[in-house]
Amino acid sequence: MNSRTMNLLDTNPSLEPSTQSEEHRVSRYDWRRIDAELGSYGAAVLEELFTPEECQLTAALYSKEEHFRSHIIMARHGFGKGEYRYFKYPLPKLIGGLRTALYSHLAPIANQWNERMAEETRYPAEHGDFLKRCHDQGQLRPTPLLLQYVAGDYNCLHQDLYGDLAFPLQVAVLLSEPGADFTGGEFVLAEQRPRMQTRAEVIPLGQGDAIAFAVHHRPVQGTRGVYRVNLRHGVSRVRSGRRHTVGIIFHDGT
Repeated sequence: MNSRTMNLLDTNPSLEPSTQSEEHRVSRYDWRRIDAELGSYGAAVLEELFTPEECQLTAALYSKEEHFRSHIIMARHGFGKGEYRYFKYPLPKLIGGLRTALYSHLAPIANQWNERMAEETRYPAEHGDFLKRCHDQGQLRPTPLLLQYVAGDYNCLHQDLYGDLAFPLQVAVLLSEPGADFTGGEFVLAEQRPRMQTRAEVIPLGQGDAIAFAVHHRPVQGTRGVYRVNLRHGVSRVRSGRRHTVGIIFHDGT
């Protein structure tokens, strides 16, 4: 374990912990492709956002309660089977830095979507400014989370909103290696179209891959103009092993 990787997992008191390293790794992606795939399918993959070592170190945080503000057992709430923990502030630097860096690329896409759907909300260019809006509205609690599934666990289709003010895109990073650490447990996105049957998409991910996807709805061009479709996401049943995922949600919650 090198000092740079440990540094990225340390906590930082700043709400804007982005470093040049995280900005660099995010900017190397083809954001025109990501924009196009989000617009067409509601999701886009960012390959190898985390290194294998970062995946292992981040997954290992799950047992360290000092990093988290709450622990959710899904079955108690009808969410599925499995569990997750919400990080507390200050976030681990890797997660906080990527949260800031990813937001700066996703905010223009979110603004374009809202413009097309004739929604008034516009998102500021800087993540810190958006968090201030959340906090001014009483949404003070951090929402990035670390999820753990074992054999038989699954996550029902849902939307991560957490308050009146929600950012319309989020990112999840698969920390475990499919076929080695677990089997099953595919990421599922379901799109409910007006007066049409629901369309489901199963998106394969490798260890360290991230998926950016719509939280709630996205615009679609129809023959009579733009309309919105609702989306929900979940995880299919894990058939064996253990699966960890980190969720990067950009709004703070109530």
